Amino acid sequence: VNACVDVVLSGVKLLEALGLEPGDGKNHAVLSSRQDLKEAFAHFMEKGAAAERFFSDAESFHRIAQTASEYPGAQLYVGGNAALIGQKLATNPDLKILLCGPVGPKLHELLDDNVVVPPESMQERDEFHLILEYQAGEKWGQVTAPHANRFIFSHDLSNGALNMLEVFVSSLDEFQPDLVVLSGLHMMEGQTKEMRHRRLLEAVASISDIPTDIPIHLELASMTDQDFMSNIIHQQVFPLVNSIGLNEQELLFLTQSASGPHASLVSWSGVPDVGIVSDILFWILKEHGKTAERASDLTRIHFHTLAYHILVTVDGHWGNQVAAVAAGARAAATQACATETVDTSKVFLKAPLEFVTSQIEAPSKMSINPDEPVVHWHREGISFHFTPVLVCKDPVRTVGLGDAISAEGLLYSEVYPQ
Repeated sequence: VNACVDVVLSGVKLLEALGLEPGDGKNHAVLSSRQDLKEAFAHFMEKGAAAERFFSDAESFHRIAQTASEYPGAQLYVGGNAALIGQKLATNPDLKILLCGPVGPKLHELLDDNVVVPPESMQERDEFHLILEYQAGEKWGQVTAPHANRFIFSHDLSNGALNMLEVFVSSLDEFQPDLVVLSGLHMMEGQTKEMRHRRLLEAVASISDIPTDIPIHLELASMTDQDFMSNIIHQQVFPLVNSIGLNEQELLFLTQSASGPHASLVSWSGVPDVGIVSDILFWILKEHGKTAERASDLTRIHFHTLAYHILVTVDGHWGNQVAAVAAGARAAATQACATETVDTSKVFLKAPLEFVTSQIEAPSKMSINPDEPVVHWHREGISFHFTPVLVCKDPVRTVGLGDAISAEGLLYSEVYPQ
């Protein structure tokens, strides 16, 4: 239920177009004026660090967004995990997609013809997310960027409040879907604690209304509030969904928030260790997934990191895992390189060619066979399917890569009727 228009352009050129003079950098947790924008942009550009901020003044933001979207050379893309997953699935001519994010006129125009938007989801104004890029070595006044990166800001209230969730659930009766994909819970972090708690309970009530024979996939995204994550895992959302998609940052944050295995690990160094990753994935399904004793529907996790993907499933619920995990890896290579098929001259292998399957239990040692690159192992009624990824050497566009991977993996997954 999160959808927006991503406006991508040069940060320096936008600030010049707004008539802002270069000056000293300063970090702001929330932007409330053009001056704050200028200072925060300079602050992060000098560090070469990515950052995302909320712009609190609606009118001022809309004027900036208009300047940005009309700037020559600005690129407008579909944004928001839900819209990106919908857009990726819609490239399959046999599929019809129902999207219930806040959809304004520009986003509606950018969406694929196979994406259906109910009238209640339409709004007069688009939710714009401005993505200000800068290149390595680029200068603005006294500031020089050490590496290329981007600064993102928005004034996005409807996505943060999950405004379209009820519209979405009430539209399902007529649409009769084979699969429901949810995302956007991370957008609620911008709300006050009380508002967020109330909205999460309402979201849970809404999700509970979805007929149980329709599988539900939840796509996670970057979060910073451990209590909120813990609520999502423990009492509320995880037991209601059949499948989740996440990357290595979200996986580590999840285990830290719920005191799972390897929770003392502060951050990954280099390619995430396969044994550690599979210990955490195993624990999620063992502790929060479906068992004979537990009333949870969770039976599938699609994990993706740059170098490899792992699809983990509780036995007896899913089929075609080899094709599903391979399709996700193929999507990562083609989308990052912007090619129709995998061009072997543009990709390289970063995955470990040998690894252990656990850092806690007596592990098995695995090695990758190029003729059958999907490696499979088993642990207490749970199946793991691992594939290396052909990593793009010079990625054209990385925004929405995780969404494309999850969408493609879902498309090839077979769910067994229970």
